[in-house]
Amino acid sequence: MNEEKLKTAESFFKWAFNTRANTVKRLNEGEEMTKEKVFLSFCSHDPGFISNGPAGLNASIKGVGFIPKEEYLEEILEAYLKHIDSYDGDDKAYSERGLKLLIEQIYNPDVHHRIDFTKLASLEMAKKHSYENYKVNPEATLLFYQPPMISYELRGKMEIYDENDSGKREIYQQFINAQHDVYHRPDKSRWLKYPAYIFHIEEVYDNSASREGFGRKLQYPY
Repeated sequence: MNEEKLKTAESFFKWAFNTRANTVKRLNEGEEMTKEKVFLSFCSHDPGFISNGPAGLNASIKGVGFIPKEEYLEEILEAYLKHIDSYDGDDKAYSERGLKLLIEQIYNPDVHHRIDFTKLASLEMAKKHSYENYKVNPEATLLFYQPPMISYELRGKMEIYDENDSGKREIYQQFINAQHDVYHRPDKSRWLKYPAYIFHIEEVYDNSASREGFGRKLQYPY
């Protein structure tokens, strides 16, 4: 039973989502966390984005996160915007309210059914090599690594949502920028400058240095 479970991609999603969720919850509860523990938890948030195209074979570290299913995007975006518009210059109080909102809308176990685990989202803040490549070749690999041995590789396709889009496509750019600014000091004026990435997961591999890893392809969807 346990051996069969290790062959599915469930282990990746539990690690990637729960590691982030637990850090947000602990910070919200005021728990003291060393910088080392906080930084280590970011390994589930900051994979290497691999691309290949006009800018050449490239790798770039970017933050990612799971987002809601389409039917919940507008509702949660409305809650985000209400919070963002409440910013009064007090960064600490704003971030504390933002953590509570993220737990309420994303990380509370009661709302996990609203999360789309078939894709990951990110922002493009540099618009250089990765951006040039993905505009021409959407094939992408995301590589996660947490010392000393945890590593997962995701393969799939990258979609770009930018200022030239409208309607349903535009809401992704708004949402992902808003989700970033829920905790960080908000600045709506820069949202159109930061294209959004939606990475559609097609394959998952366990690259961990373990008996179940070393490049084993995992069953997905599981």
